[in-house]
Amino acid sequence: LLWDRSTRQPIHNALVWQDTRVDDLVAELARAGGPDRFRPQTGLPLSTYFSSLKIGWVLDHVPGIRKTAESGDLLFGTIDTFLVWHLTGGPRGGLHVTDSSNASRTQLMNLETLDWDPELLTSFGIPRPILPQIRSSSEIYGTATLEAVQGVPVAGILGDQQAALVGQACFNVGEAKNTYGTGCFLLMNTGRDIVHSRCGLLTTVAFRFGDQPAIYALEGSVAITGALVQWIRDNFGLIAKSSDIEALARTVDDNGGVYFVPAFSGLYAPYWKHDARGVIAGLTRYSNKGHLARAVLEATAFQTREVVEAMEKDADMPVRVLRADGGMVDNELLMQFQADILDRQVVRPAVKETTALGAAYAAGLATGFFESLDDLR
Repeated sequence: LLWDRSTRQPIHNALVWQDTRVDDLVAELARAGGPDRFRPQTGLPLSTYFSSLKIGWVLDHVPGIRKTAESGDLLFGTIDTFLVWHLTGGPRGGLHVTDSSNASRTQLMNLETLDWDPELLTSFGIPRPILPQIRSSSEIYGTATLEAVQGVPVAGILGDQQAALVGQACFNVGEAKNTYGTGCFLLMNTGRDIVHSRCGLLTTVAFRFGDQPAIYALEGSVAITGALVQWIRDNFGLIAKSSDIEALARTVDDNGGVYFVPAFSGLYAPYWKHDARGVIAGLTRYSNKGHLARAVLEATAFQTREVVEAMEKDADMPVRVLRADGGMVDNELLMQFQADILDRQVVRPAVKETTALGAAYAAGLATGFFESLDDLR
């Protein structure tokens, strides 16, 4: 999101992670150095997924805005940055900050220095003045000035999936969680080591608490999982609400040979094929809506298994237990199928919305509500 420092107003609609309008730019940059040309600095391949190309797209498509950006009158941030800026005063001294976990997913931060990389900014054509200051994930950044919450400290910032890792208390090397939501996001704590993937995963900052060293993670991102259930509901009308998918899938004993590859916005980990498109295979006259519903759920589990296998190769250690969270974990059929094809335990937390819990943990550590990580386990 980019907004005007003086008016507070965004200068364009927010571009979300599934937006693919920079598809052509991915191919253009890849021709000049390959899809992994920025991996050594960022841990990320060229993809429509990240912020770098999207910032450039907005700067190039809103008339006159690049000049505004270079003068310092334009601000960029992921939603955490936008909210903190507004909470702490906006144009009247609002803090323009983010944390290293969010910054690591812009494809503009160097994983070693934990700062914006000048070479990357040049490659993507991003003016430094629009970028927020990178801070830790758990510290008192400032206090809110909005009347309803005036004086309340703003003390925790984490990326969505990194927050879920913290919410699941994955503080030891090798501990992993998978969030089953619109997409699936599997993260493994790799400690202080930056593990560069050889198997199509992402390397990211997991969290950095206060003045402690950064903790890193491997991540496998799957674009379409829960969104596939929504697609079946909204585009085909096979179910009235998303939770009905399990009952429909249970009307058959198996998938009847039907398989779904939901590459609606390309394939993410471990393939990173931005031009891939969705496929339904194995249809016969015997196939019915129950088989299709079952294939929809199984697509989530199969994609997760591919990411688990890639992660075990990269980390050179097994994922012994998979901690699961997110909206889809209420689906008993999916969770059991996942455990069966992984041949290991899949554990659901008492609080399934672990992203919010992780952000609360980070704030609680900064304010002294929690004394140490031991209080969170």
